[in-house]
Amino acid sequence: MFSLWRVYPKFFLGWLLLPLVVIWNFSIWTVYAAKLQAAQVDENSNSVSQLTEPITLVKKLENLPQDGENITATKPSFSVELNENWNSTAQLSNQQTTTVTAVEQLDTISNSNRENFVHSFPYRLESKPILLAAPENFNPDLRLPPPKPSKPPEPPKPPEPTSDAPTQPALVLENIQTDYRDDFSNFRQHNQIIEPKFQFGLRNGEKITFKTGFNTFEQPKFETVTNIPLQFGWQGKTGKYNIQIAGGIDIFNRLPTSLNFNAQIDRPIFINLTPTNTLKSALFLAAVVEQGSYKSSAQTLEAQITAWRGGLNVFWQIEPKTTFFSLYRVGFFNDGNFEQQSFSRLEHKFGSFWIAANLFTWQFTSDRQEISGYFSPGIFIVYNGEIGWEEKIFSFLRCRLTTTLGRQFLNGNTTGGNSYQSRCIAQILPNIDLDFGYSFSNVRNLETGDSPYNNRSFTGQFKIKF
Repeated sequence: MFSLWRVYPKFFLGWLLLPLVVIWNFSIWTVYAAKLQAAQVDENSNSVSQLTEPITLVKKLENLPQDGENITATKPSFSVELNENWNSTAQLSNQQTTTVTAVEQLDTISNSNRENFVHSFPYRLESKPILLAAPENFNPDLRLPPPKPSKPPEPPKPPEPTSDAPTQPALVLENIQTDYRDDFSNFRQHNQIIEPKFQFGLRNGEKITFKTGFNTFEQPKFETVTNIPLQFGWQGKTGKYNIQIAGGIDIFNRLPTSLNFNAQIDRPIFINLTPTNTLKSALFLAAVVEQGSYKSSAQTLEAQITAWRGGLNVFWQIEPKTTFFSLYRVGFFNDGNFEQQSFSRLEHKFGSFWIAANLFTWQFTSDRQEISGYFSPGIFIVYNGEIGWEEKIFSFLRCRLTTTLGRQFLNGNTTGGNSYQSRCIAQILPNIDLDFGYSFSNVRNLETGDSPYNNRSFTGQFKIKF
């Protein structure tokens, strides 16, 4: 009995303490849960406000060169002018040279590897391990929000141009080139050509040209004809294509004014360079069209003969010292005549000398020499071999000598077709060049029957570069 009374109070006290402990723990848990919920709401509101702020991604792009850019700013181009002043192979020695501009200055393409731009966040959002014993897990007020992202650096502003800095003019005079030619045949046909040409450069690299002149055409039994051409032109490029366009008028002293027009478009098919960046091999094609008065003689101008001509040019650099050039033209005359013309040249250089083979053909549907005054053979063929020399005699003077030996075939008759030429280029000043030459040829430019024909020419060019 005594033992029961000793055990009962302990049991009774334990039974009373159990609900008190439960109530106490429940109160503490309730207060803790309320604070935890309030802290989480405040924390969530802060984190949402931070995450809804815009995050600026900085992308730094460099000005990269576009793929497939042209090898140079000035692409190699070539042109052979077979205009109305070039009527037969009497001027072959002057017209057979093909001009290739700045091919030796071609630069190789360097394909530099550039990295793409990288997306970078101001800070990284990573999952961190949860520590159960960390103080912030028991007291939410100790939790710190993640740091706000720092502002990305602003790109540097380009320097403002000063007001006194010189600006490039929209149009700049680059050079003035005056061409001179004086032809005189043993049949007293005399043509003199003096044509200055002004070339202007634009800011985008394109060219504007203006050509004028004072030309005279003399012939027995015909009054002298004086001609003043006025022609504006444009030169530019689109991709790999070089384009030249010009047009204007021809004013005559006693004849009606006529229009003139010419255009050429050319492009390289392939270009191969040596390790030293010199031209190894290349192929160029060009398409040419021209229209205007046929400036062959005073009689032709008096008859007001005009013609449309068009065709193709091909220049092939076979290897560094061997080249091939060929052209083909068709012509439509306002008197109903039709012509076909072709010229081919294979040349090889060795040191200061070169050898070449030339072939020229010319054919008209009808002979209009008696009526219209221009040489219009049914079939005319000239073939010859050429040898030449060119050397720099002084630091300011370079000269060349050329001679050709061959045959000419005209309407069933074959005769010798020979010529020789001398030419020098003098650099008077660093920006002034003078070109002068003399040539003689017995290649026909008229149908003279059994009478021999010959023509002598003085040529010159005066060029000032600015």
